[in-house]
Amino acid sequence: MILYHGSNIVVEKPRILQSDRRLDFGTGFYLTSSYEQAERWALLTVKRRGEGKPIITSFDFQEKILSSLKVVCFEGATSEWLKFVANNRNIKDFADDSDIVIGPVANDRTMPVIKLYFSGIYDEAETIKRLLPQKLKDQYAFKSERTLKAIMLSEVIER
Repeated sequence: MILYHGSNIVVEKPRILQSDRRLDFGTGFYLTSSYEQAERWALLTVKRRGEGKPIITSFDFQEKILSSLKVVCFEGATSEWLKFVANNRNIKDFADDSDIVIGPVANDRTMPVIKLYFSGIYDEAETIKRLLPQKLKDQYAFKSERTLKAIMLSEVIER
């Protein structure tokens, strides 16, 4: 399976970097099956950092390794997904022991709804109801070193 990473630099050797930003699935190396989503991430990264150029790197993911890993997979914007994202975004040292997490992206269009959930204005049911009509792209968070061994650089695309 081909997965994509959007950045402002070429990523030849993926690494799991600690970040000040609280991400949907916690610390990890993030990929998506959507080229368009990776392209948006690349453009956003250039804008945020004010340097580099949009680069989409594709990786070949050896899915057969999934059976030997602890995988958390969310099949959509479910209450379990919402709680997991909320924990990762709101609890400073929240950690889980998964190797890889797969599920929808809480993106710029979804964040206003999710922020209303975080602030207590929407309850879980209302939040999910408002998220369901949105076509959420996927993301794969590779959270352990052994998962990184299952992805191989395929192509580098400069925009």
